[in-house]
Amino acid sequence: MTFLNQLREAEALNHSMLCVGLDPEPSRFPAGITRDAEGIHDFCLRIVEATADLAIAFKPQIAYFAAHRAEPQLERLMARMRQVAPQVPIILDAKRGDIGSTAEQYAREAFERYGADAVTLSPFMGFDSVAPYLQYPGKGAFLLCRTSNPGGDDLQNQRLASVEGQPLLYEHVARLAQGPWNLNGQLGLVVGATYPQEIERVRELAPTLPLLIPGVGAQGGDAVATVQAGWRGDAAGATTGPVIVNSSRAILYAGQGADFADAARAAALATRDALNRARPR
Repeated sequence: MTFLNQLREAEALNHSMLCVGLDPEPSRFPAGITRDAEGIHDFCLRIVEATADLAIAFKPQIAYFAAHRAEPQLERLMARMRQVAPQVPIILDAKRGDIGSTAEQYAREAFERYGADAVTLSPFMGFDSVAPYLQYPGKGAFLLCRTSNPGGDDLQNQRLASVEGQPLLYEHVARLAQGPWNLNGQLGLVVGATYPQEIERVRELAPTLPLLIPGVGAQGGDAVATVQAGWRGDAAGATTGPVIVNSSRAILYAGQGADFADAARAAALATRDALNRARPR
């Protein structure tokens, strides 16, 4: 099964556009969860168990594990996620970007060591930095396109004078991902919820690609504007790419007591339903 089909199945089964981001910060863990590598595993697993029927995807951020020497715990967590939520694809948020044999090793890390269904990548070293990930049939790769941070303007919103039509850099990335780079239908794009107009522009340029949209919740992105900019219903055609709206901290740290998992579920449910209500009628 392709990653795109996995997303569509999860979207239909869980009636969801919500991606639950796993960005574990031990300093914010509730009482009863140890602030070490094992606690990271246990905390994230409780979140996954509480939200398994509400998510279109899970997105563990590798830096939050690696910084605490919790890579073995991430491996175990990924395996447990397969058991707890086999219907929900996993996007490893790694933002890798390198060429040749190094990219091959990063791809092996993401897909063989961790067993991810997709990975986030920086495309700014060109197609040969993306190609090794596309050698894994059925796996997906999300290219950074128009990110949610203010500094994204420094490069992504600059015009390319040497490219026909002088597109903005993020527009050029969207066209490449929709067209010549997407050899096997494995690519998606990362577009921040803080820029709904850019989401709409990216959807125009890349109508069939899945869009991973971070920035809803703690980063201030508006759920309604995000969905209205990126979601296209059946009237737009069955090949329209899914919208995957990520929320991390607003769900993970919704509660600080022993019932933190219940609080996370309530926050995820409210977010999922708000996203669904925002679908254009």
